[in-house]
Amino acid sequence: MTGPPAPEAGVHDDAEVVAQSLEEPELFARLYDRHAPDIHRYVTRRLGDGAADDITADTFLTAFRIRGRYDLTRTNARPWLYGIAGNLIGKQRRAEVRALKALARTRHDPVAASWVEETDSRVAAQAPLAGALAALPAGDRHVLLLIAWADLSYQEVAEALDIPVGTVRSRLNRARRKVRTALGADPAFLPDTPEVV
Repeated sequence: MTGPPAPEAGVHDDAEVVAQSLEEPELFARLYDRHAPDIHRYVTRRLGDGAADDITADTFLTAFRIRGRYDLTRTNARPWLYGIAGNLIGKQRRAEVRALKALARTRHDPVAASWVEETDSRVAAQAPLAGALAALPAGDRHVLLLIAWADLSYQEVAEALDIPVGTVRSRLNRARRKVRTALGADPAFLPDTPEVV
């Protein structure tokens, strides 16, 4: 996971870019340049390559349209953008669940196959995980994948989903327990996962 890119020399933090883009809209492209690759990778893992381009574009189009409501006290727009992407992914949730169930059933991951050579053994090992992810409630799955695939912190996930940090922790704990159980771990012997803040 790449994490938030550092602003280039002479380039302002995200809040300043958003604020300035209200007067000079073309400056908003800086946010795209900084964050689009990470958003695209995350959406690709969630929905596949076919939807990733559209969802990424819609994420930044939506962000541009609502930039006047951005909380300028937040210098990093990454959680905000993941929140927008998450809302758009939510609209595609049924497709995501179908894809995870298909991966669990067929052991063929067209997403991984598109960017990794010889994926058969890796995908076969991931099939039970895909089934476990598909069985999670949408909110729990979204929290788990924002932490695992987008490498967001608990606070960033809370900002992205507009929920309290405590809710992030409880959803993540519940998701981890369900996934471990689905993968064959005895729930009586599951350790509590230490929280990383």
